[in-house]
Amino acid sequence: MPSTAHQHTTVLVAGATGVVGRECVRLLAADESVAEVRALVRRSRPDAATVPRVHDCVVDYEHLDASSAAFRVDLVFCALGTTLRDAGSRESFRRVDFDYTLRVAEAARAAGARHLLLVSAAGADAGSRFFYNRVKGELEEAVVRLGYPSVTIARPSLLIGQRSSMRFGEELGKRLAWLLPERWKPVYAAKVALALVRAAHEDVPGVQFLENPALRAAT
Repeated sequence: MPSTAHQHTTVLVAGATGVVGRECVRLLAADESVAEVRALVRRSRPDAATVPRVHDCVVDYEHLDASSAAFRVDLVFCALGTTLRDAGSRESFRRVDFDYTLRVAEAARAAGARHLLLVSAAGADAGSRFFYNRVKGELEEAVVRLGYPSVTIARPSLLIGQRSSMRFGEELGKRLAWLLPERWKPVYAAKVALALVRAAHEDVPGVQFLENPALRAAT
């Protein structure tokens, strides 16, 4: 993506049906430097056959080794995530937000991916007393240890985007946004995706963090 040497880039997007992942797929599908976008999904998307260069890779996250060919990519976007309420328990939340995401990152790195772009969260801290922030922080530390030449970690606050059902917290966040410090103001999922795709183009070596104010400013 960043130079003529990478104008046939293959990209994997995990969490392709979520609010950020869906926007990443849309942007990458329109990017002429991307040869193929592989959407890692549990089941095929209804519009999967209508978008050129985007192909669904249906996987079982408990058995990713059965889909090893899907991970032979240049870049991997990890936008997997759930909420404690939707997961139903801390164990189920950690399985999705930590275990599944780490497995994707491990599989892509083992297959040769050079750049990992991860959606984490504002406040992520492996030492936090808050469970959600602690899991996100532990994940950040785990993926950095995988040896990717480039790692980009986005830390958005409350995500705003089109969902299948209304979330009370999102609506409340929109109404109270003017009261919050910039670090905690809600951010549109489309802006997070835009910032990540730009980071993929820049392909800066090492570990880069995109904090919430920078994500909100993405245009």
